[in-house]
Amino acid sequence: MTAFYAFFLSLPYAAAIEPHLPVLQIVIPLLCAPICVLLRHPRLSWMWATAIIWIAFFIALVLLGKVLASGLIIYEIGNWPAPWGIEYRIDAANAVVLVIVTAIGAITLPYAKTSVEKEIPEPRIYLFYLMYMLCLTGLLGITTTADAFNLFVFLEISSLSSYVLISLGGNRRALTASYRYLIMGTLGATFYIIGVGMMYMMTGSLNMADLQTLLPAVDHTRTVLAAFAFVVVGLGLKLAMFPLHTWLPNAYAFAPSAVSVFIASTATKVAVYALLRVVFTVFGHTGLFETTGIDLILIILGIVGMFAGAFVAIFQTDVKRMLAYSSVSQVGYMVLGMGLATAAGLTGTIVHLFNHAVMKGAAFMAIGAVFYVIGSVKLQDLAGIGKRMPVTTAVFLVAGLSLIGTPLTVGFISKWQLVQAALDHGFWWIAAAILFSSLLAIVYVWRVVEVAYLKAPPEGAVRREAPMFMLVPMVILAGATVWFGIDGDTTLRIAGEAANALIGSVPGGKP
Repeated sequence: MTAFYAFFLSLPYAAAIEPHLPVLQIVIPLLCAPICVLLRHPRLSWMWATAIIWIAFFIALVLLGKVLASGLIIYEIGNWPAPWGIEYRIDAANAVVLVIVTAIGAITLPYAKTSVEKEIPEPRIYLFYLMYMLCLTGLLGITTTADAFNLFVFLEISSLSSYVLISLGGNRRALTASYRYLIMGTLGATFYIIGVGMMYMMTGSLNMADLQTLLPAVDHTRTVLAAFAFVVVGLGLKLAMFPLHTWLPNAYAFAPSAVSVFIASTATKVAVYALLRVVFTVFGHTGLFETTGIDLILIILGIVGMFAGAFVAIFQTDVKRMLAYSSVSQVGYMVLGMGLATAAGLTGTIVHLFNHAVMKGAAFMAIGAVFYVIGSVKLQDLAGIGKRMPVTTAVFLVAGLSLIGTPLTVGFISKWQLVQAALDHGFWWIAAAILFSSLLAIVYVWRVVEVAYLKAPPEGAVRREAPMFMLVPMVILAGATVWFGIDGDTTLRIAGEAANALIGSVPGGKP
């Protein structure tokens, strides 16, 4: 990544542009999104969105390289210093998330071209690309901002656009799923902004770095304790932490295939990052982490979520719903690593942000391709799909093996890191829970594999793969699932630097 940053600096005008990259990351997709309304034509809107989001991906790679090369980046909007102005801060933790979000956003757009044309009426396709770019803008803003209220603004941008994206699904139940997500998302945002208001009342500041220094003086008050609770619950709703996950299954299941890929791979990951940032930066110097027992609460909720999500996934007959409940289980692993509150535990959480985005993106792309070809994602309709769509089914198999945590896949890297983090502090029962929850993943993945490979295809069924625009992105993600499973050192090293940056916010943070 540092070599990539050096390459950027060698480009013409790079020196003039480079200081403004943190804000350009947000401004470019935000200002370019409304142009889709002027273009309206589906293909032109797709080409425009693709170009802009690949630019955002390029900027994210440059920012990660710069952070790894020279450390923290601080950008003051309008040259107004904090706390008077809004500040963007980019360190190893959110630089990684920026790359995850933009990479998934960029690779999903080629897939979306064909998928969207089938699943969304042509007059509405330009709205898809408009909302897609706005959703990406919101997610990038959440990741980049160092202002607690500005985070709420971007949270609403991403949420409102997500509601529209989900409602574009061809099934009428997509409207119900979108409405339910709207209700739950509004509750989460309301809880969060109430907590922010309480913090502002006690400190007079909204800047996260400023709050970090001011909150310890008033952390004994009920107002700050309530603020901590409101913020954690609000962001917990956004990241679908058990038992606040009820909006997620239908939202993933009934959304258009490209929307399921994008939201499943990015939205909950950004919400996990936001919770990490609040707990370990904003409240990092207070004693609330110890006095409230939030670490134990997160560990318990993470483990229960791991088992509950996987157990319910076993009994699903709709494969998209199965993957949705699998996401609830996978979020449990991230919450568990957060609860361990160690550098090793946070490394497991952060590396799983990347790994889960890759493998779940591949899985949803594969099942979306199946829907494109046969018009169904019901388990019983997938009989013999391994012979009818061998490449697509192989992609799903690779992603499924990674969900289980099979060696040589990225899922193994994440789970092994979390097991090591648990054993480092003598929590053998947590390590056992991680291993046993993986056994449940074997069951629901095997149900699909059994139907796909061991049952005969319907009479007259022919071999047919999805179009190349859908096939290539899913093969790339499946390849990344194996590549970063074999070469896990790169992602673990970057995740380790991000974890050390966060855990350093807590006095006496556990190594």
